[in-house]
Amino acid sequence: MKNIDIKRAIESVLNNLPKDWVNLTTHRLDIYNEDLAKVEFLDNFDELIKAHDISKPNLEELPTAYDYIRLGHPLSSVLEWAIAKSNVIDPANVIAFSSKTIPILAILRKNLFDHQKTQILYTEALPECFDAEILKKVYGYNFEIKQIENPTNLPQFEGTQVLVSQHGDFDDIHLMESIDFQLHILDDLGSILMVNTKNSQNDVSAIQHVRRRETVAMTPSDSLLALKKYIRLSSDEKRSTKNIQKDKTQVENLVGEITDTSTTPLFGSCGLSVQYAIMMGLIHYSTEHYKGKNIKIIVPPNCYGGTNDQARRVAACLDNVDIMDLPVDGHNDMVSSTNTVLDEVAGMDAVPLIIAEIPTNPRVEVPDLQDLNKALTQKRLTPEEQPAIEPIFILDQTFCPNYNFLGEDQILSAVRTLSYVSGSKFPSGGKCTAGYVVANSPAANLMDYIKQNLVLCDNQATPHQMGILAQQLPSMNHRIAAAYKNTREFVNFITKTLPEVKINFVSEELAESGFTPSVFSLDLPTKGETKEERETYKRALNKKLINMMITRIPEESKYCVSYGQLKGCYWTIPATSTQGTTKEEDKDYIARVSVSPDLDLEQHKTVFADFVNQLSAFKLESQAV
Repeated sequence: MKNIDIKRAIESVLNNLPKDWVNLTTHRLDIYNEDLAKVEFLDNFDELIKAHDISKPNLEELPTAYDYIRLGHPLSSVLEWAIAKSNVIDPANVIAFSSKTIPILAILRKNLFDHQKTQILYTEALPECFDAEILKKVYGYNFEIKQIENPTNLPQFEGTQVLVSQHGDFDDIHLMESIDFQLHILDDLGSILMVNTKNSQNDVSAIQHVRRRETVAMTPSDSLLALKKYIRLSSDEKRSTKNIQKDKTQVENLVGEITDTSTTPLFGSCGLSVQYAIMMGLIHYSTEHYKGKNIKIIVPPNCYGGTNDQARRVAACLDNVDIMDLPVDGHNDMVSSTNTVLDEVAGMDAVPLIIAEIPTNPRVEVPDLQDLNKALTQKRLTPEEQPAIEPIFILDQTFCPNYNFLGEDQILSAVRTLSYVSGSKFPSGGKCTAGYVVANSPAANLMDYIKQNLVLCDNQATPHQMGILAQQLPSMNHRIAAAYKNTREFVNFITKTLPEVKINFVSEELAESGFTPSVFSLDLPTKGETKEERETYKRALNKKLINMMITRIPEESKYCVSYGQLKGCYWTIPATSTQGTTKEEDKDYIARVSVSPDLDLEQHKTVFADFVNQLSAFKLESQAV
């Protein structure tokens, strides 16, 4: 495909751009096939190009590229398509990152697992934030670095070669046949990785997984700027340095007020970017302060899949880091589990790093906080009768970002605690993915390590994301209160209409103490002679309810992995989405419902009542099958 035709296609897309391609953080799951992420979208996009049929309605009806923009989205996919077409390669082998360094880290991790040597080559310079010493000492990566003058004359090397180039112009991005990976740095927009290995399918999969778990794709706003740059269309959408600093100061102050903390918060490109900086920052801290000690990452086996998967992959890279399970949901109790696991870690004389969600996900449970505090602050001894290393508590507070855990005299004020939040939820109202982390006073000294690793990974929130947070954070607590009110009313209605249903939601007593989430899960009544029959029946019932909601109220009810949006109601089954990489035996196939502060609640009640009225027929149909 000629460059001129590619640029004309992009120009048509930009002239007919659906607003959701820039403004949504989650997309429709009802037209999404995870096994064909990006592929199905681009196949259909290619058909529109060939038919000269680019229009806004046609673009809006394309299959969802990825269910969540952290992983990729229509604009990043179109950008990757354009670069692939101009180089006559498979679009799957072009991956756009918001980060300039994470693509290198992704290759290093892949090669660590593959026992493959890596040589990083560069012409002008490596990204300023690239820190080889930390990557070797803390991340466990092995590689060598070499500056070259002529990229067409590469040195001989037994292993993988990565060529890093700085580019201001897309016309300079050309694939070299002799290199395994080419990383093109695009100023402050991010980077483009081109994969040219013999084992490209497996390599792309491994690198995509790092983009899925430790960072984000090039953001929609930056992808849009990149596409405009590609066709040499000038843009005045860059924010001034003065406005960027103003947004940063405002957001830092707002987060400090909301969390009642005095340490300067850190902002990442998404919640998992922040979590990765926390994880690697604490490993960095532990290797320096507890030399020779093993590190235990303690994580609930059924928590959010990104958390679980990220922790296990980090541990797989390092000999001195292991995972320990912390059962917290269902018949398990977070407090007793915490006591048990901390006793075990003390017996190993190891460093305990605990990650937990409060309320839990997906069953929205809150432990006895006084007892949790006692478990975390209890003095323990090693087998040598020495004081055990005190735990560091990493709190995922995404479901209740307004609750004060860390302030003076609050429940976790005496525990070394870091609290982080995914900003794609209530902080931004679903308008961007940026996340943040704060520390209480006992954990303040940890923030420098977290910042160092956040910067190394080039995973900071973008100026555009900070601008969105500056707009949305001032109203966050008000929106949380309004959404909780709607959720409580919906929960009460469902309980009255279908008494047999089991609903996982905070009690009114907990809500009065400040826990006011607007998400709940439904364990619908089931039937069958065996456990398998009952499970199959329940899953079918989940789908029926969700399909009724999204087809009867399509303007409000969405099948999305979402929470904290400004409008509507969002439905998902965590076991098939947010718990995607969780072990099958730890998954919970229940429906999760997220309610916003602005929706037609009466219409949702009506549809749910109709669902209940159809249950008898559904039972008869299921029995007949």
